[in-house]
Amino acid sequence: MSKMLQFVDTPAQMPAKQTPERRIENFEELYAPFPLKQAAKQAGRCSQCGVPFCQVGCPLQNNIPDWLKLAAEDRMEEAYQLSASTNNFPEICGRICPQDRLCEVDCVLEISDHSAVTIGVIEKHITEEAWKNDLIKPVVPGTERPESVGIIGAGPAGMAAAEELRKLGYQVHVYDRYDRVGGLLIYGIPNFKLEKEVVKRRTIHLQQSGVQFHLNTDVGRDISFETLCAKHDSVLIANGVYKSRDLKAPGMTLKGIELALDFLTAHNHLCLGDDLDTATHTRFDVTGKHVVVVGGGDTAMDCVRTSIRQDAASVTCLYRRDRLNMPGSPREVRNAEEEGVHFDWLKSPQAFLGKIGDRVEGVRVQQMRLGRPDAQNRCRAEAIEGQVAIRAADMVILALGFEAEAMQKMLEAPTLDLTNWGTVRASVDDGRTSIPGVYAAGDVVRGASLVVWAIRDARFAVASMHRDLQREAKTA
Repeated sequence: MSKMLQFVDTPAQMPAKQTPERRIENFEELYAPFPLKQAAKQAGRCSQCGVPFCQVGCPLQNNIPDWLKLAAEDRMEEAYQLSASTNNFPEICGRICPQDRLCEVDCVLEISDHSAVTIGVIEKHITEEAWKNDLIKPVVPGTERPESVGIIGAGPAGMAAAEELRKLGYQVHVYDRYDRVGGLLIYGIPNFKLEKEVVKRRTIHLQQSGVQFHLNTDVGRDISFETLCAKHDSVLIANGVYKSRDLKAPGMTLKGIELALDFLTAHNHLCLGDDLDTATHTRFDVTGKHVVVVGGGDTAMDCVRTSIRQDAASVTCLYRRDRLNMPGSPREVRNAEEEGVHFDWLKSPQAFLGKIGDRVEGVRVQQMRLGRPDAQNRCRAEAIEGQVAIRAADMVILALGFEAEAMQKMLEAPTLDLTNWGTVRASVDDGRTSIPGVYAAGDVVRGASLVVWAIRDARFAVASMHRDLQREAKTA
């Protein structure tokens, strides 16, 4: 049995990582698999503290110290079962969760300058070992229930909810506008962070568990929301937020100014082996171009790192605050810098330059400074009058975040209450909406957020849905 508390003699270590020179030539994941002994040794660094701040910092309240101990003792099947008891796809969260902003930043070892336990890569390792050893089996509910549930959206929230509902025995139908299951996991996140085979594997697992997917089905266009509600005993809205935030600035009509999701979707199609028509391929080809990405979140990091891999002449990230106030993962910023991305801190686009009707040629940027903190305790960005500069650009990618679509209009559901931000008005703790029998979870409620929060909200919504359906069954 491996002892714990090895942080005194064992430094924190990540798996082998591709060199920047190597990784900008491909879209493969950065890190190699953890060798078994190395993973056990790193898991053994855990201090098994009485108050597990790592668990508190995790939206799913994962039992991190417990499955670290099991992994350190090479009890991998038990480690996976414990990990999967709170997380529907830990191998995905292990890859894309910003652990440096969640569990790892709260690790006692990080606070005490011993460097955090490498929780994310161990979480990934545990689940990959479970897949390798055929420990992950399709869901077989104890009792098949006659009630059916319709889920709108096959992204993280929809996938997590589908599995939880099958465990309870419900008949589950998932409707999605796209041709593949996964939502942003497939079309929004590049392969170097999440290889698509990982998502496909989970899709097959759900199909084998009895989940029925209806792809290329846009609710509100191909099937009405009213029909869906009549067809199923309960409905979950989990279609995320896909409307990109725009920027109001002179020159926005110039060619070569693109939205982040359009850019990433096109390049993910290429990585999936799909053919793009000539116009789309030409539109998003960055080869030899000077690319400027506007934004400071994880989507911006996906755009700059994709551009580097597609042979852009230069890639610059404009962000109106400084490094410490970036909303994205610090680890992602470091990876981007290693790969040759230039960060232009405290800069905001003022106008896009070029001849009317022609292609963008540059960006006029405004120098900013940090002022007082706002309501979210982030320093406000304030313009410094008279300090402007020009940055050359053949392509500009706007990565300013996402908003909800016009949900009432899209679903033709005027009684569906929305918030002032256009998201569905529902509690993240039970998912109930203003329409009886209709629930909502994930980004469509919370706004653009993390996959781990989508899973958490979906599990809460399913628990609420189950209670309500059972109550109805008893009174019927």
